[in-house]
Amino acid sequence: MENGEAKNKFWKGVLTGALIMAFVCLIVVGLSAGIFLIGRTVIDGEPLQEEASAPERGGSDYDRIGEKLEYLDEVVDEYFLYDKDMDDVADGIYKGLIYGLNDPYAAYYNEEELKAFEEDTTGEYCGIGAIVQQNMNTGIITATRVFKDAPAYEAGMLPGDILYMVGEEYVTGKDLNLLVNEDIRGEEGTFVEITVLRGDSGEEVVLNVERRQVEIPTVEPQMLEDNVGYIYLMEFDSVTGEQFTQAVDDLMDQGMEKLVIDLRDNPGGVLDTAVEMLAYLLPEDKMDGMLIYTEDKDGLGDRFMSRGGKIVLESDYGGGNFGYPKPDGHQLDIPIAVLINGNSASASELFAGALQDYGAAVIVGTQSFGKGIVQSLVPLGDGTAIKLTTSRYFLPSGVCIHEVGITPDVEVDLDEELKTKSVVELDEDNQLAAALEALDARSDGQ
Repeated sequence: MENGEAKNKFWKGVLTGALIMAFVCLIVVGLSAGIFLIGRTVIDGEPLQEEASAPERGGSDYDRIGEKLEYLDEVVDEYFLYDKDMDDVADGIYKGLIYGLNDPYAAYYNEEELKAFEEDTTGEYCGIGAIVQQNMNTGIITATRVFKDAPAYEAGMLPGDILYMVGEEYVTGKDLNLLVNEDIRGEEGTFVEITVLRGDSGEEVVLNVERRQVEIPTVEPQMLEDNVGYIYLMEFDSVTGEQFTQAVDDLMDQGMEKLVIDLRDNPGGVLDTAVEMLAYLLPEDKMDGMLIYTEDKDGLGDRFMSRGGKIVLESDYGGGNFGYPKPDGHQLDIPIAVLINGNSASASELFAGALQDYGAAVIVGTQSFGKGIVQSLVPLGDGTAIKLTTSRYFLPSGVCIHEVGITPDVEVDLDEELKTKSVVELDEDNQLAAALEALDARSDGQ
């Protein structure tokens, strides 16, 4: 073999740790957003102030894996019909290592994928204007929200549609971030063909959807009758906290006396954003200071507290305050209702659960998803990164809701005829009506 020494170093050094080739990336499953620590990553309980560097590894397991990789490479060189692209092979092996962890929320991102992932927190992208989520057990990808006047809406996509094929590729089980960033989003003015399965019959519907620049605010506020404010939260992006506080302030200026926060179909997002929003709402005299806390496999973690007009981070890891303490001189002491459903996950559950723990809001809807674990984005020093589950999070009461979810105070399902509508008007939304009734009951002291 040519360049034997270079190949040996390549396989035993950079590529050790995986037995699965590039196709494995097609069968990784996960939730679209989840809950992330961004800019504050953790390895082995220690926070990363700088990017990680690959350690030297040894031992019989790594020797054995490296030897098999060398042998596989020889077989490929001998029999494979086409030329191999070593960048693609390397990416596939890295993805294989992460896939082998059996963590449905873990992923390896090459440089292009990492840039696309980071763009997901901005609320602006070139795509089709729909929210899709993935069932981590089945790998099925479903459209949960289709925005009015966006390309997906114009092409005929409906909430509840199952994404079956994108182009000629069957997508069930494909990593959702990769599907969205590599296949669905793209150059403005181009089209993507999406085949969906619709309704109980599983009718195949082919949609030809134009990609356009989409700016979707993560926060949509409006004033309802009787001075009731309503805020829909799409997800917890890095920009959501500022948008939320501005929405609350604007509604208060309009005379808001009660508030409904709609977290239905909200898949989660950035943990720090949820913490800041909780602190903005919760009066200090109604809480013991704890907003949320996390624990890793060694029992170490972070505790987010609200004290003396500040949000404080108490960390077992040391090494920096990551922007804390942050100002928190605000509170909102009015009746609040929070709407959730089975697609409300992770940061949504953290937010709703903390308000429920302190009796600061009545929770209305159906049982939430049940994701009580936190992922950290770990840069690897070469423009790539991995996303790993690194800790559990706990509500102020000490409860971890993983695989359990949040149980509403008022349980009510959305009317069947509303579940497949592209747009559910607020005046026909029976879950919202139940939330308004619960607010009335709270105002009356019942």
